[in-house]
Amino acid sequence: MGLWEAFLNWLRSLFFKQEMELSLIGLQNAGKTSLVNVVATGGYSEDMIPTVGFNMRKVTKGNVTIKLWDLGGQPRFRSMWERYCRAVSAIVYVVDAADSDNLSISKSELHDLLSKPSLNGIPLLVLGNKIDKPGALSKQSLTDQMDLKAISDREVCCFMISCKNSTNIDSVIDWLVKHSKSKS
Repeated sequence: MGLWEAFLNWLRSLFFKQEMELSLIGLQNAGKTSLVNVVATGGYSEDMIPTVGFNMRKVTKGNVTIKLWDLGGQPRFRSMWERYCRAVSAIVYVVDAADSDNLSISKSELHDLLSKPSLNGIPLLVLGNKIDKPGALSKQSLTDQMDLKAISDREVCCFMISCKNSTNIDSVIDWLVKHSKSKS
């Protein structure tokens, strides 16, 4: 039995009917859509096209429905992020850990977003993606450069992942399940 099936059976034993909603945000080319695809299908595709606006994917596994808002990361879409993060179970912020040029922008966009009162208390999951690439940051460096320690009004967790190699994707899913809320 695969990890995914085992995970689903465990999930079913915990909840009868469960729905969670997540927003995936981050700068363009961070790997948000790749992450959605890996979670939804277990597959990775090398040639993703940039997400224009947003995509909504509903992934249903047994009794669990995960609604994923995959939001475009280009500058003109960033003003929409808050609207799609308001009622979610968790905000998933994807960072390209191998793209040091964009880290300061990524950091300021994240802190700017989290300063919005409507998003108070929503758990944050920061994913440093592309750790398969040379020059990718360590978890400690990413935590420091994104100034995650400064975020004290919510739970913050950080994982280093590779969508390409499916590295740590199971830890991400575990974390998300722990943070999903039953919607009656």
